[in-house]
Amino acid sequence: MRKSVIAIVGRPNVGKSTIFNRLVGERISIVEDTPGVTRDRIYAEAEWLTTRFNIIDTGGIELGDEPLLVQMRAQAQVAIDEADVIVFMVNGRDGITGADEEVAKILFKSNKPVVLAVNKVDNPEMRENIYEFYSLGFGEPYPISGTHGLGLGDMLDEVVKHFPEKIQEEIDDDTIRFSLIGRPNVGKSSLVNSLLGQERVIVSDIAGTTRDAIDTPFSKDDRDYVIIDTAGMRKRGKVYESTERYSIMRALKAIERSDVVLTLIDADAGIQEQDKKIAGYAHEAGKAVIIVVNKWDTVEKEEKTMKEFEDKVRDNFRFLDYAPIVFLSAKTKKRIHTLLPKVLETSENHAKRVQTNVLNEVIMDALAMNPSPSIKGQKLKIFYATQVAVKPPSFVVFVNEPELMHFTYERFLENRIREAFGFEGTPIKIFARKRS
Repeated sequence: MRKSVIAIVGRPNVGKSTIFNRLVGERISIVEDTPGVTRDRIYAEAEWLTTRFNIIDTGGIELGDEPLLVQMRAQAQVAIDEADVIVFMVNGRDGITGADEEVAKILFKSNKPVVLAVNKVDNPEMRENIYEFYSLGFGEPYPISGTHGLGLGDMLDEVVKHFPEKIQEEIDDDTIRFSLIGRPNVGKSSLVNSLLGQERVIVSDIAGTTRDAIDTPFSKDDRDYVIIDTAGMRKRGKVYESTERYSIMRALKAIERSDVVLTLIDADAGIQEQDKKIAGYAHEAGKAVIIVVNKWDTVEKEEKTMKEFEDKVRDNFRFLDYAPIVFLSAKTKKRIHTLLPKVLETSENHAKRVQTNVLNEVIMDALAMNPSPSIKGQKLKIFYATQVAVKPPSFVVFVNEPELMHFTYERFLENRIREAFGFEGTPIKIFARKRS
């Protein structure tokens, strides 16, 4: 189930970034008392009481034909489209401006729930000035102060009321969900079509053709799958079209809903820095990962070409040393038959549970093979371990002092667990806990 999304919108210089930073608890957006400083949408996760949600900071909506203003307006519009609830922010010191009224017209067209926040109401006397904002047509205005953090609780209470109900996906738990992520034009849509055996999504040589996430259920060899195609993710500084920036949030949502994530690399273009950043999203989310080297038909091959490319992948994606690598060509369908069996195996490893007694035999054997080192005269003692979660497999190791569990020894234990139980394609989490 995905998190709800809030977009903070309004004309420039009403304090959107200050409120954004207050809500996410850190200074992410640039804050400067100059209109138009925030030009891109910025995403972050925030929490109010027990509810977690994604929040989007936007550049101000400002009318005009200058390229920057057009781009800012486009950025804000796609944030509005993305949002479940919109926080419309105005400046209590300025009163209603013509620009506020124009923003209101845009928001009325969105048919989204709108919570009106009147910022820069820094003292009780200024509350008398908020009543004129009723005329904007969005109901009760909520007085807030980004500078002093006043009134945000009441505003968030109202925002959370408008979140959509969490609806469980009508997909069987045995269905394997996998998504495709990668830079634009690495062949994600072509791979979807090759797997499905039919033209279910548009394929184009133009980078960034796929603008949305497309879920397609299908069956193969008596197994049910849902494949989630996503728009390509391009390096932030090189993206000029608003919809491509917008696609990053779509891809993050797709990762969130996936069991397995296919990270695509263009064999012809080679490994690029952005490939590693994109793969990092899936790794940080704890998802099973397969590295797919696409367009393998375009590479001139010698005897060791595949091994040399695999070594490059391993060297560049060291944080994904658990991920299998599949070489294929979506266009010619060469080696395409190797992909789904690997998706199935990786998904099963991601959800694998091991028996506690067998796990502890492996841990004790590992201790006998490589006793834990002493740190500052103290020696780590491991009493027992147990698996506490799947997707990803997570283990708690009960010890005398958690601080004595050095990351190198934790990695040693992870490797022994992998050798004993497999777990190819899935990250493993190990937590040291003090035995009570």
